[in-house]
Amino acid sequence: MEIRKLTPHIGAEVLDVDLARLDEATFKAVHDALIENCVIFFRDQQLTVDQHKAFGRRFGELAIHPAAPGLVEGHPEILVIHADEKSKRVAGENWHSDVSCDAEPPMGSILYMHELPPVGGDTLFASMYAAYEGLSEPLKRMLEGMTAIHRGEHVYRGTYGVDDRNRVYPEAEHPVIRTHPVSGRPALFVNRGFTTRIVQLKREESAAVLEMLYRHIETPEYQCRFRWQPRSIAFWDNRCVQHHAMWDYFPQRRHGHRVTISGDKPFYRPG
Repeated sequence: MEIRKLTPHIGAEVLDVDLARLDEATFKAVHDALIENCVIFFRDQQLTVDQHKAFGRRFGELAIHPAAPGLVEGHPEILVIHADEKSKRVAGENWHSDVSCDAEPPMGSILYMHELPPVGGDTLFASMYAAYEGLSEPLKRMLEGMTAIHRGEHVYRGTYGVDDRNRVYPEAEHPVIRTHPVSGRPALFVNRGFTTRIVQLKREESAAVLEMLYRHIETPEYQCRFRWQPRSIAFWDNRCVQHHAMWDYFPQRRHGHRVTISGDKPFYRPG
C-alpha cells in the first residue's frame, strides 16, 4: 500500500489496496492514513453495496440519515447522491460537516461514485485543523469555551421530496473549537450549512463572527480538491474536515452511494 499526499495540510491518495479484502494490518494502515490526512482517496474499487457497508462498519456503527429517504431497498444506511437534468439542487453545495446538527455528529463519510459527468463534479475538502491554526491567538482565546447551535430544520425541510410535515429534525449545541478524540488536535467546528448562532454572543455579534469564520474556512491553502473517476472513493473525517460539492456539470448526471459512520459528542479540552 502506498500513500501519496495531495497537499501539506489535507488529503492523500491510497494506492494498491482492495477495500473489499482488507486484512487487519492493512485496515490499521488505512485508519492511520485517515487520521493523519483527514481525507483519503481510493481509485478503481469494485464494491457491492454490502461490501461498501462492511468497509464502513470496520470503523464503527453505520448511521441512517435523518432526512433522506432510503432509496436502495433493504439498505437504509445507503445515502444516494444523485444529480441530473431534472435537479434543482444538489447535496453539499455549501461548505459543511455532515449532519453536524446531530447531538453526536458522524465520525466520517465514505462516498463511492458510480457515474460521473465528462468533466466537473469535483469535491473540495478543507482542514479544520489548518483553519484553527490560521486564526490569531486573541481570536483563538475568545472562541475557546464558546458553543454554537447547529440546526437541521432549514437544511432538510422539504429538501428530499418526501412528506416530512410530522418529522422533527435534529438540533444540537457544540463547542466552536472541538478536540479530535483520536489525534487530540483542536479543530474549528462551525459550518455555513448547519451552524446558526454562537450562544455566548449577541445575535449581531454572532452573525459577524460566524461570517468571518466561514470566509476563513474557504481559504484555498487549507484545501484539497478531488477529481473523481468512476469507482473512486473518498473517505473523510467529519471531526476535522468540511467539504463542498461542485455543481458545475448541469445538466449532466452524477450518481453514487454514501455510507456514514456514527460519531460521538464533540468536546473541547484545553491544550
